[in-house]
Amino acid sequence: MPRIGERTRQFTESVIRRMTRVANSVGAINLSQGFPDFDPPIELARAGERAGREGPHQYAVTWGSPGIREALARTQSRFMGIDIDPDLHIVITCGATEAMMAALMTVCDPGDEVIIFSPFYENYGADAILTGAKPVYVDLRPPDFAFDARALRKAFQRRPKALILCNPSNPSGKVFSRVELDLIAELARAYDTFVITDEVYEHIVYPPFTHTYFASLPGMFERTVTCSSLSKTYSITGWRLGFVIAEEEVTRGVRKAHDFLTVGAAAPLQEAAITALNLPDSYYRDLIAGYSQRRDIFLDALCKARLPFTTPQGAYYVMVDISELRCADDTSFCEWMAREVGVAGVPGSSFFSEPEQRYVRFHFAKKVETLHEAGNRLLGLKDAWAARKRMGRE
Repeated sequence: MPRIGERTRQFTESVIRRMTRVANSVGAINLSQGFPDFDPPIELARAGERAGREGPHQYAVTWGSPGIREALARTQSRFMGIDIDPDLHIVITCGATEAMMAALMTVCDPGDEVIIFSPFYENYGADAILTGAKPVYVDLRPPDFAFDARALRKAFQRRPKALILCNPSNPSGKVFSRVELDLIAELARAYDTFVITDEVYEHIVYPPFTHTYFASLPGMFERTVTCSSLSKTYSITGWRLGFVIAEEEVTRGVRKAHDFLTVGAAAPLQEAAITALNLPDSYYRDLIAGYSQRRDIFLDALCKARLPFTTPQGAYYVMVDISELRCADDTSFCEWMAREVGVAGVPGSSFFSEPEQRYVRFHFAKKVETLHEAGNRLLGLKDAWAARKRMGRE
């Protein structure tokens, strides 16, 4: 057969999604891929049933039906503090994954450089490569995952075309402070750089921390491409409904890239999602209360299992430090843990640009009873691993 192209040889398949397959194959509790084991709001589920019966069943407008764009514009204008025009500033995409890809394809040309904070959500490096851009990594230093301002300035001095900002951050759970965001904005203006944000966890931020929309900073709407999704906020990861919000010229480019990538998101699901976007403010208060409870339960379980971690400020992930277990290969460790302990996590090496074996990422978007059971299983992790090492298997 002919030789395939070089582009896809430069990155691996998704480690996160592979760990879900590992978890399924051995019956482990899946704390790897970040999706809930509970249902979306009942109003939304009913709207989905209704749309399934009544439609629409044919193509929507490529960049999103008028109904969902109008509802999203109202909701995001209120949360972001920006006047968003549903006809000029919004593109509905097939999840935030496609939103990010379309955004990069719009603002970057082959050979352009893109700053990515490390650790990073694994898609970003692959997205840059698929676009033909070159990633430039800036470390977020554990345990607080702060960046070095001098290192960031040095990266900007290369005159990158864009910076990708995941806030709240996956995998670290970091919420960027206003001081940090102001510095990024200052550098973006100075070096004429786009900032492409991934804000899918915008409503999952734990007090006293607060989320600042990057596009809302003074003078930043024109150079910010906001990517987000309904997946995490409304517990509908399988619906694959994302969006881009940007200045009109950028949106025109994103619409063209989106049109030829996927044509459009599922029309009946767009119709149903209008119900989610019209939920009252109490929904968002209940959302963070529920995730705060889950975070407390799972972090308590990690304490009981004597596993060190960094407390997440936002999102629903926690980075656990396994360095004292002295495992040489975190991927093999996570496969062993899923098989022998019955809990699946993601090897931290998949999130770092540099060699790193010290971390496992877990998520806690699960029912309370699921988290209690995962905690019970993790109680025996250290002893089981020590026994394995005594037997010379590590």
